[in-house]
Amino acid sequence: MVTLNKLRLDMEKQLQVDKDITTVEVIGETLDECLADAAVQLETKTSNLEYEVIEKGSQGIIGLMKKPWRIKVYENPELIQKKKKAAAVAAGQESEVIEEIQIANTDGSYFVHRFASNIFVKVNLPEGEGKPVDPDDLINAAIRPDNTDLDEELLRKLAKEGTNGEYVEVGDFNHISVGDAVMAVDISKDEMQATITVSAPTAGGCEISEEKIINALSTQGVVAGIDEDRIIAFVDTPSYNSPYVVASAILPQNGTDAYIQYNFETDKTKLKLKETANGQVDFKELNLIQNVVAGQPLAKKILPTRGKGGKTIMGRYLEAKNGKDIGLPIGQNTVLDKDGCTILAEKNGHVSLVGDKINVEEIYEVQGVNIKTGNITYMGTVLCRGDVEDGFDIKADGNIEIYGSVGRCKIEAGGDIVISQGVMGRDECEIVSSKSVWARFIQNAKVEAKEYVVVNDNIMNSDVYAMKKVLLKGKRASIIGGNVFATEEISAKNIGSSGGGIVTKLSVGFDPEKKKRLAELQELQANLVKELEEVELNIQTLENNKKVRRSLPKEKEESLNAFYGQKTDLVAQNEEYTKEIDEINERLRELKNVGCVNASGTVYPGVEITVRDEKDEVKSETKAVTFFYDNGFVKRGKFDPSQVSDVGAPDGYSAN
Repeated sequence: MVTLNKLRLDMEKQLQVDKDITTVEVIGETLDECLADAAVQLETKTSNLEYEVIEKGSQGIIGLMKKPWRIKVYENPELIQKKKKAAAVAAGQESEVIEEIQIANTDGSYFVHRFASNIFVKVNLPEGEGKPVDPDDLINAAIRPDNTDLDEELLRKLAKEGTNGEYVEVGDFNHISVGDAVMAVDISKDEMQATITVSAPTAGGCEISEEKIINALSTQGVVAGIDEDRIIAFVDTPSYNSPYVVASAILPQNGTDAYIQYNFETDKTKLKLKETANGQVDFKELNLIQNVVAGQPLAKKILPTRGKGGKTIMGRYLEAKNGKDIGLPIGQNTVLDKDGCTILAEKNGHVSLVGDKINVEEIYEVQGVNIKTGNITYMGTVLCRGDVEDGFDIKADGNIEIYGSVGRCKIEAGGDIVISQGVMGRDECEIVSSKSVWARFIQNAKVEAKEYVVVNDNIMNSDVYAMKKVLLKGKRASIIGGNVFATEEISAKNIGSSGGGIVTKLSVGFDPEKKKRLAELQELQANLVKELEEVELNIQTLENNKKVRRSLPKEKEESLNAFYGQKTDLVAQNEEYTKEIDEINERLRELKNVGCVNASGTVYPGVEITVRDEKDEVKSETKAVTFFYDNGFVKRGKFDPSQVSDVGAPDGYSAN
């Protein structure tokens, strides 16, 4: 029955095993090359390794887009624990290790061999819950008619304690040298391998020992690649009358070629669609754009590595090839970092691999914004050659230029927005610019601009907000319905509707953001003045005490100095507030004087015009008029074309 306590113990054991595992991450052209590299780093054989593939390699197409293998490699956990146990036993910690590490249940084993004129045994202790060696079985295996001496007491002790992987002498036998096993050493012509072929001993003969094999190899000139594990395995369980490999050349390890490690997806087919919260695919979010910011690492060249030479078993050097270097794929708007290997974005934009070059494009161009492109979010300028269809949005850090029209969508830019064919928002369109908005017409939409809104034809039933001016320039330059606000100026040909019934509201001459900031500053300053009064009162109290007593205790002297410092800071902060308040008041006074509404044609009844805080409701048609603020009233003056601002066309655009 599996109990919770047993599970806990098993998990603790597994945790201990995992802690002992050392992993290395290697890169190579082939899987075999990676394993060979890892074997050197972990100081073991490739046959002892296990691995996980991090990134599968690819040979590419005619050498292009070649990708190396990347794998995580670690030694077989069972072998690691065996090594740890052996080391602990050698250090006198056998009991502790046996209690701590139990990987598998392995029975004890023994080997009995005769070397020279002596009898030797090797006893391996059991692991986990494995059965120990039976002393009687060990004694029976060592008994032979030609024995002259056998220490059975020692055998019983060794069966219990083991021999630490070594052969221990336990007796003698009547050695007949003519019956000894015969060994022949064969060296391959290319010096890549050495084998031994051993004939079995006859009655009274001795077997081949580890020392004898190593001496024979040394006599033949073998100096490298001797496989002690295979030699020990042969001595334990000899394989007679067939070649047995005991030494292999140390193969050279070629260096890995340089390659580019990309920090963005170079294969567009692997770009994933965005999913909604319920797991459905949102086809408006196609994620086709990979935005980057200036200074962002885009790719890094992994330098080639030097090859590691090998040796034949006779010690002859085997040359290894060094990895090949490659050029850096530096393209448009990319630069090389100080390390000479990392490629950085020079500007904000869209990163892509064009041919074999990394490019960052400041302008992202599409034929239209629709189901094929999805929503566009871009850290640069977006150029749309066609329409922005209903339900699709554009957000850009730079400018947005749209050659077609805009429907029910949201357009947001860190720069200017230019819409050649106008806006038909159907009350569900929002356009926000950190600079200016230029359009042929605006209908049933909400528009906000930090500078200007410039329209050729008309603004109809829309909420338009400009922190500087709203200007309508064409032959049909009309504002019909909705709310239009500008801090400085609104100019059009006609304002309102000749048939009436449509409310048209225009406001100029004040800055709501500045007014809001002014209120905040005045509140902050009022609180600061109160705090300053309290500090001055504390200073005055302590100074009076000091005059009376001629000195203050250390604590109060420190408090007085702290109050002096606080007062200095508060006074400085108050001066900053006062300066900003004066600047805002000056700006508001300026707007009071410059704020105006110009109509070169007709202003129809039903139009409401607010200049600063005063309102003028137009009751009858008024032609060629300018509305402005004077002495607390909105006044009307004759329209003067020279007073209408001209901001020209936006810079850097093909559309006007």
